[in-house]
Amino acid sequence: MKDATRIGLIGAGAIAQLAHLPVLSKVRGAQLVAICDNDRAKARALADRFDIPDTFTDIEDMLTDESVDAVVVATPNHLHEPHVLHALASGVHVLCERPLALSTRGVERILAAATKSGCKVAVANNHRFRNDTQMLDAFQRGGELGKLIAVRAGSYHLRRPTDSWRNRRAEAGGGAFLDHGTPLLDLALWLADFPDPVRVWAKWERGRAAGAVEDAMVVQLEFANGVVFTLDVNWSYVGEEDRWWFEVISQRGSARLAPLRVFKELHGRPVDVSPSGAAARESAFIQSYRAELTHFIAVVREEAEYEAPTDQVKLHKLLEAIYKSADEGKEICL
Repeated sequence: MKDATRIGLIGAGAIAQLAHLPVLSKVRGAQLVAICDNDRAKARALADRFDIPDTFTDIEDMLTDESVDAVVVATPNHLHEPHVLHALASGVHVLCERPLALSTRGVERILAAATKSGCKVAVANNHRFRNDTQMLDAFQRGGELGKLIAVRAGSYHLRRPTDSWRNRRAEAGGGAFLDHGTPLLDLALWLADFPDPVRVWAKWERGRAAGAVEDAMVVQLEFANGVVFTLDVNWSYVGEEDRWWFEVISQRGSARLAPLRVFKELHGRPVDVSPSGAAARESAFIQSYRAELTHFIAVVREEAEYEAPTDQVKLHKLLEAIYKSADEGKEICL
């Protein structure tokens, strides 16, 4: 039996505490051996809680220690690219929280570095690993719902983040759309097999201060095959509660997530063909991270096939077009 894959965590913020640490501490074949964060006291407290032997405040110290086989990068957005590149140069496999970088060129640099180092790099697009998403994907790819026509998705949140780096575009890369729209866009593109975009239109609401990020954005994307995406995000929503939705419209049916409901036209009438047992025993959030991290460990251990995240180049080119459209106040043709 292979020894456990030794995992180091870089960044001990909210996503690390809510997902990576509790999940990785229980994933078979993985052993959490180190946490790196500039807040030594926080890192030590979390290390004690999850029985992790080493803590670091400098990524270089962690990587030169030769005690890790792979790292999870969960630092602020603008640090993803340098931290991933540093890990790859040290011969360490990487799972990086989204976004992989703040630009298309940054993603391309990471892909080139991974190829050069012979190490594997993955992006934490956890929505792809949800049980309900996997079932929806099976319906769509099996042709049961007919040709895809549109995806309509959105994410509304009552309160914007209060931590400062998320409110500065130079560090965050964007606001509500980058934070909440990117995972929706990635999921839609993945389900649609990354079609070729032809038109982008975006409208945002943001503060007037230099470097301000958007509080809300509506995006419409049209693709060469006729498919249309409509995405609507807001992290300063005034309403009763947070909202999240994702709906697929096809020629002979439709489907939506949370919970998964699938309707198919049979003999001219809509019929509910939602799979039984679609409701999970744990939250979709935790379940998706458990599946994602389990897959990453299997890839590192060469127990699962590795696929380089080249699709993230297409994603980031679209993100740049979306922000250009919003910034210039006009439609962008691609």
